Amino acid sequence: MTPKDLAARFATPRRAPLLAAIIALLAALPGLFTLPPTDRDESRFAEASAQMLESGDFTNIMFQQTPRYKKPVGIYWLQSASVGLLSSPEQRAIWAYRVPSVLGAMLAAAACAWGALAFTGAGEAAMAGALLAVTVSLSTEEILATTDAALCGATTLAMAALARLYLAARGGAPAGWSTKLLFWIGVAASVLLKGPIGPMVVGLAMIAVSAWDRKWRWLSGLGWGWGALLTAAAVLPWAFAITVVSDGSFWGSALGGDLAPKLLRGMEGHGEPPGYYLALSPLLLFPAVVLLPAALVTGWRRRAEPAIRFAVCWLVPAWLVFELAPTKLPHYTLPTFGAIAWLMAAALEQPLGRRARWIGGALLAAVALGLAVAGGVAAAFFGTAWSCAFAALAGVFFVACAIAGVVLLARRRAGLAAAAAGAFGLVAHGLLVGGVAPSLTKLWLSNQVAQRLAAAGLSPRQGLSGPVTVAGYQEPSLVFALGAPTVLGSAKEAAAAIAQGRVAVVEKRLDPVFRAALAADGATARPVATVTGLDYSNGHAQILTLYRPAAEQAAAP
Repeated sequence: MTPKDLAARFATPRRAPLLAAIIALLAALPGLFTLPPTDRDESRFAEASAQMLESGDFTNIMFQQTPRYKKPVGIYWLQSASVGLLSSPEQRAIWAYRVPSVLGAMLAAAACAWGALAFTGAGEAAMAGALLAVTVSLSTEEILATTDAALCGATTLAMAALARLYLAARGGAPAGWSTKLLFWIGVAASVLLKGPIGPMVVGLAMIAVSAWDRKWRWLSGLGWGWGALLTAAAVLPWAFAITVVSDGSFWGSALGGDLAPKLLRGMEGHGEPPGYYLALSPLLLFPAVVLLPAALVTGWRRRAEPAIRFAVCWLVPAWLVFELAPTKLPHYTLPTFGAIAWLMAAALEQPLGRRARWIGGALLAAVALGLAVAGGVAAAFFGTAWSCAFAALAGVFFVACAIAGVVLLARRRAGLAAAAAGAFGLVAHGLLVGGVAPSLTKLWLSNQVAQRLAAAGLSPRQGLSGPVTVAGYQEPSLVFALGAPTVLGSAKEAAAAIAQGRVAVVEKRLDPVFRAALAADGATARPVATVTGLDYSNGHAQILTLYRPAAEQAAAP
């Protein structure tokens, strides 16, 4: 059965974007509710959004008492709206903060399919959106309460609309004012989410495709006048407000303290050489990687076709910028993945060459087996019996993904190979993020601390007087779990908290200093529980002891 046969049965031009969005939703569900808050960015974003709701200040961005002036306000507004509608800041239900990321991934998949409909059939368009949806990169980012899945959605929407306008100018299907409106909505949303990244991807594609064609006139029909006004109306009110509230320091921190250093050197230990994303792409694109060699061949051989040329101009300039920037994180290239998905879908329009089939199958098998082994190792070292069971089941689906993809490619059934690899890969990844990862209890120290405090009746969420003081463990996920007043301090501050009748959490290495400070304060603490594990953010083993004041312990029933 070819992709066109599948399209005739399941996909129509109207259904293709919806099918892609549903697949993106299915990819998110396993980990959305089960994965604990992760460190570090997710917990910082979620806590800042919770504090917006608690304070009623939707202009300033704060993490505890410290301004968080790194990214614009868009994701915080989306998370605040989601939590306000679906939960409450008091519950600290991380899934509610992740909903905007899920919606962003669904938008990315739907927009990818919608844009592809301008140059290919419904089956291939749905395949393009589905391939984007199941990639490890997007299906992981959409279950994290960060900016990247939402940015991917906004940027992909803008690029899909731009592609339709470009193809219309080249004699393709007409694209009216609604397409222009969607383009500018995507641009404005990307600016509110992550500043210049979305406009950079859009602008580089415009310049590249226009220079390649040696035709620039089509750009004049994008509605620059009212589009710029729309973008300004969306962005400038908050920009003016944060400038006043921060006395201008937001721009110094966001541009001079965050963006510029990332362009000049590796920040926070994330410096990597050029070629990093290329080397990592088989993993990031898994299981869609089965069609990656065919996509590259298609991009080269069919570059004279307007749609393929546009996809190449979307992908290559932005990818080069990401490769050349010293600071690299795996998800940075997500705004270009829609172009790769388009090239993959276009490759299915013609029989795949032998070399593309075998290289694609080899990449798929290598990554699938690597992920199966990684899941098993993580379960063995950091998990429980349930972790091992989930890892074994995930391994079965990873192996099935590899076998199905390789066998179907060998039989020249590339469309079915992509569909089967996508389906098995989707389930396998779901078992990893929804089963294996949440059960790796030794990695979720903050979650364990919060649970032990709640079990002892000592959680601030239970009306405990005063915040918990934590010494030797500085992760934002614990602040999110226990609330903004949580004190991330020293051993002496932990001893002072005990003397004041509050709870303290002390890492083993600081325990001697803590006990000496207790003696100096004339206070006595009694341990409630001990939490042991690995702080995966910095690789340090941790032994955290939860203390309560001895007098309170004696008075307890």
